Amino acid sequence: MDNHNHEEVGGNRFFWVTVLNVVITIAEFVGGILSGSLSLISDAFHNLGDSFSIVFSYVASRISKRRQNARNTFGYKRAEIITAFLNAIALGLICVFLMIEAIKRISNPQPIDGNLMLAIAVIGLVANLLSAYLLNAGSKSNLNMRATYLHIMSDALSSIAIIVGGVLIDLYNWTLVDPIVTILVALYIIYEAVPIVRQTARILMQGAPNIDYEAIKHDLLQIDGVFSVHHVHAWSIDENNIIFSAHVNMHDMKISEAEPIYLEITKVLKNKYHVCHVTIQAETTRGEDEDIIYDRGNDIP
Repeated sequence: MDNHNHEEVGGNRFFWVTVLNVVITIAEFVGGILSGSLSLISDAFHNLGDSFSIVFSYVASRISKRRQNARNTFGYKRAEIITAFLNAIALGLICVFLMIEAIKRISNPQPIDGNLMLAIAVIGLVANLLSAYLLNAGSKSNLNMRATYLHIMSDALSSIAIIVGGVLIDLYNWTLVDPIVTILVALYIIYEAVPIVRQTARILMQGAPNIDYEAIKHDLLQIDGVFSVHHVHAWSIDENNIIFSAHVNMHDMKISEAEPIYLEITKVLKNKYHVCHVTIQAETTRGEDEDIIYDRGNDIP
């Protein structure tokens, strides 16, 4: 299947998964209000967030494929990072609100229609399983679809928890189960969202990727013609693309003689450390005694 057909199939699947999520969201909002179930409403917010996340992720994915230009010389790959960051923050804030409401309900229980709560939760489970089926094939070859597939499966687990709560309320009238399930689902969503916020914030703040700089220095010093490496900067465009720059001390030589050394440095960084873009500043003696990471009291000299 060529790229155009693959994107078309992926787009169709994302569309139908979005439709199913919207149906689940509406059903759970209406069912939660009619039954008095806060856990259904909390899962409705979760699914609403998923719907926006799927749409924004697909749009951001399309934007990220645009080529770099004079306005964005590194391209548009961070469109997906910004979207993931905003989605995770929004979900976290919603969960905090829902937990506050759940705590209020623990001290002041409300009557709940367990049968209606159970029926809506079953509908949500079926729709989530159908969404997972639609994304399953594409998840084997597309990371974006795989991430969405795993998220949908976590939604199915939330539906199962609400089903258990509905059964307990229906059989034993344990209305406290509803706010407890709400808190558990909210905590689970926050548990999923926090690492996303942490990782995306680090990328947006130009944080250094997790690579071994001393090992890089050791490997570059093995290259004939390199006798010092310092003033290294590394950052990520997204979770897969690392940018690397360094000052490299070399013997005084012609540019044509330095070119093979540049190529060897680039080869080591790309093949061993998965760096996608390398910038080298050649020097003879300047900075040869400096540390690999620049530290002279200011961020960028």
